[in-house]
Amino acid sequence: MSMTWYIGRRLAWALLASFIIMSVTFGFLTASPNPATSTVAWEAAQEGDNPEDAIETYEQTRGEDRPLREQYVDFMVSMYTLDWGDSYTYDTDVMGVISNSWVYSALVVIPSTIIAVVVGFAVGIYSSTHQYTKSDYAATFFAFFGISVPNFWLSIMLILVFGVMLQWLPTSYSPDSSMAFWSLEHVKYLIMPIFVLTTAAVASEMRYARAETLEYVNAEWVKSARAKGVSEWRIMYHHIFRPATPVLITILVADFVGIIFSTAYIVEVIFGIPGLGLVSYNALIRMDTPLVLATTLVPVILAILANLLQDILYTVLDPRISYEARN
Repeated sequence: MSMTWYIGRRLAWALLASFIIMSVTFGFLTASPNPATSTVAWEAAQEGDNPEDAIETYEQTRGEDRPLREQYVDFMVSMYTLDWGDSYTYDTDVMGVISNSWVYSALVVIPSTIIAVVVGFAVGIYSSTHQYTKSDYAATFFAFFGISVPNFWLSIMLILVFGVMLQWLPTSYSPDSSMAFWSLEHVKYLIMPIFVLTTAAVASEMRYARAETLEYVNAEWVKSARAKGVSEWRIMYHHIFRPATPVLITILVADFVGIIFSTAYIVEVIFGIPGLGLVSYNALIRMDTPLVLATTLVPVILAILANLLQDILYTVLDPRISYEARN
């Protein structure tokens, strides 16, 4: 089986998976009550108008007075043709909202991922080569702490300590409009969100790196290299880290997607960062159907592509793995 055929099959599965997820999301949104209709009816009653007429007008404006089947077909076609319509919340096109918000998500996700990879892999490898020492126990304790502590709790504690009590850092993301985007003052708003994301990610990468490299610490070729007088740094990089690279890189892809679509979403909501997470949260609260479906489709596509990249990296980095075996 060629790589082209393998990728084609995975992309076909990606289309099917995104279709199922989008259909389920549309079904949930349709079945959920819309609190905005109550607000519209209340406002109409306050002004002496007929609440039922106001609700009918509201639904006509949003196209919700049409048959459900027609709404479903229109939404699915528009999703796959990238004609995602306008957001009711932001009063602009959905593509514009997403293109403006992903930058803020990237501001916290990319630095967190880089720090997590560098620190997590380095500490994990050091811990594996110094197994059952005090430094190994300290690293293991930090890893379990980082994995166990809830991100929302850590975020709130940081806000209370460094934002409210010590007043060293701002409690939420609210930079002045005159503030330069690339400035140290702006960085202050990102320190706590990046720290929260990095804590969980470093712990995860460190545990993976330690577990994977332990397999090679006592390998015959490592003992042979030490007998020949090879330096410990060269042994650590060439004889321990490199054989573990395929597994670690593929794990990194999955973790990166996890950081974006789980932890980062929560952190953005808590700190008020106007990224994809906060946009998606506001869209759900206000029943902004086009924006909800778009912010659902984007992570679904990225997650599927990340899994595809993960499978391809397996076969590229380790030629012993065949495409047939992946099926």
